[in-house]
Amino acid sequence: MRFPPRFIACSLTLVAAACGGDPATPADDDDDAPDAGAEVDVDAAPDDEGGLPDEVADVLDLPDDPFDYTDTLPAHFQTAFVRGLDNTPGDNGITDDGATLGRVLFYDTTLSANDTVACASCHDQSTAFTDPARFSTGFDGGLTGRNSMPVMEARFYRNGRFFWDERAATLEEQVLLPIQNEVEMGLTLDELVERVAGRPYYGYLFEQAFGDPDVTSERIALALAQFSRAIVSYRSRYDVGLAEAGDIALPFPSFTAEENLGKDLFLGRGGCAVCHLEAGPPGPGPRPNQAIFLIDIPTNNGLDATTNVDDNGRGDVTDLPQDAGRFKSPSLRNVALGAPYMHDGRFSTLEQVVRHYSTGVQAHPNLDPRLRAPGGAPRRLDLTDDEVAALVAFLETLTDEALLADERFADPFKR
Repeated sequence: MRFPPRFIACSLTLVAAACGGDPATPADDDDDAPDAGAEVDVDAAPDDEGGLPDEVADVLDLPDDPFDYTDTLPAHFQTAFVRGLDNTPGDNGITDDGATLGRVLFYDTTLSANDTVACASCHDQSTAFTDPARFSTGFDGGLTGRNSMPVMEARFYRNGRFFWDERAATLEEQVLLPIQNEVEMGLTLDELVERVAGRPYYGYLFEQAFGDPDVTSERIALALAQFSRAIVSYRSRYDVGLAEAGDIALPFPSFTAEENLGKDLFLGRGGCAVCHLEAGPPGPGPRPNQAIFLIDIPTNNGLDATTNVDDNGRGDVTDLPQDAGRFKSPSLRNVALGAPYMHDGRFSTLEQVVRHYSTGVQAHPNLDPRLRAPGGAPRRLDLTDDEVAALVAFLETLTDEALLADERFADPFKR
């Protein structure tokens, strides 16, 4: 594969060797991938001042030189433990041109059968790349079977599997499945390639990202995965407070008393951090993970007391009884913007979620052991109203306003 000077196979500071599945095969080695390069006009040169070609500039609001997607993340993202969570494959590190192409694809309704739905339709930047609807609306008006998961922090899920039921082994696999879903976007991969190749602005973007203008479904997947992994939340009030205090266990000077109480409950009696800020065996000094608010395995959180339900999550994929009712969990970062909550959107507020864990956990046969009291019954926290409010207040400090306004992740189309 030939690479232009600007295509540098670099990754973010945190790229680690951990991968969620088999590395993606380079596009040039994919004999089955349609070669649609001939359908794209790539002869048009940039203007005399070195700007973007007209066929790009007329449609897209992009800078002449691509945005920098290689953020230097703060110290709490730099620990060995956090680096070990990174699922970026060695052959698809984030590049500026690759993420730029992924950004355009992410917002392009060309990726749906009737030009009405884009990836961003169900992953809105203003709501932290989620959908405020309980179920998302597909290209032909149908509804999805589950609530939309947020895109951010995708790179920090250690096993690299995606969807609520983890049916996709890698992010590169995941990004193509909604496009092929008969409810969501309704295209075959051949149709996808034909439609993308037929848009005049893509020849230049593919050439910048991959060295030539050929459009393949694999290259589309690689670019979308790069863009998704680049969306990392690290500029919240929580991150500011942690930088001031140096340790999540210490009071944050910039927090209110209620927010510090919520943080203490999250780390202590509430038991939240045991699942949502997993950090390995206890040791001296600050926790090795103070950055990634993700449960690292699919789990059951006691929403129902039985497996006799319509959606058994991971169990419906593996057909294993011990997987029934287990679901992947989204990141708690920007969780205040992510309503409704759970795979089926059953809770409309964060307060309802906290009260579920306080008094509502059901005795499901596969309930996570961390949610059981001694003897095996579901744990009951019996939080006071003030404690519930404090936990909600702490969770709200994880909102990253800078990410919501970051132009690098916004819609690039001149609509």
